[in-house]
Amino acid sequence: MSAWTRTVVVDGPEQTQALAERLGAQLRAGDLVVLTGELGAGKTTFTQGLGRGLGVREGIISPTFVLVRRHPSAPDGPRPGGPDLVHVDAYRLSSPAEVDDIDLEDTVDTAVTVVEWGTGLVEHLSDSRLEVSLERAVGADPLDLGDLTGPAEESEEEGEEADDAEPRRITLTGVGPRWAGGPPRL
Repeated sequence: MSAWTRTVVVDGPEQTQALAERLGAQLRAGDLVVLTGELGAGKTTFTQGLGRGLGVREGIISPTFVLVRRHPSAPDGPRPGGPDLVHVDAYRLSSPAEVDDIDLEDTVDTAVTVVEWGTGLVEHLSDSRLEVSLERAVGADPLDLGDLTGPAEESEEEGEEADDAEPRRITLTGVGPRWAGGPPRL
């Protein structure tokens, strides 16, 4: 059912945000983005970049302590009047029925909805979705990048902590009619 899959490698959080910002500039109301990845892989960092690209108000944080947080379009941002960003943490939800209880269907058509940990829970909200999987090396286990190449450049910042400078593999998969035309330009 997927239309396409694209994988890119970035060097760390800044490039993760920059990639997501370019993607966010192309998203529109009704888009559903499902983020997966281990703790610390960069899901919230990615969402912060999406928010910048969408031009929503600052302040995107991990939604760990709230299930849903709405970030309105900023009137002085790059897309005034653009869609809001609805950021969801589905980590504590165990079924699509629990997703229905938080009323996402009320905003999914008018906002860009980003759901962390949403695989298997939110697919019923839309016939199209963008699945984004983030992978990051953990501890002594390096990230096997294989032959992947992407837009990543060497970091120029000195003094970055090793954890922050670790590469991330970001795999985007378009599912459904919205993404049938191919991947967005990144």
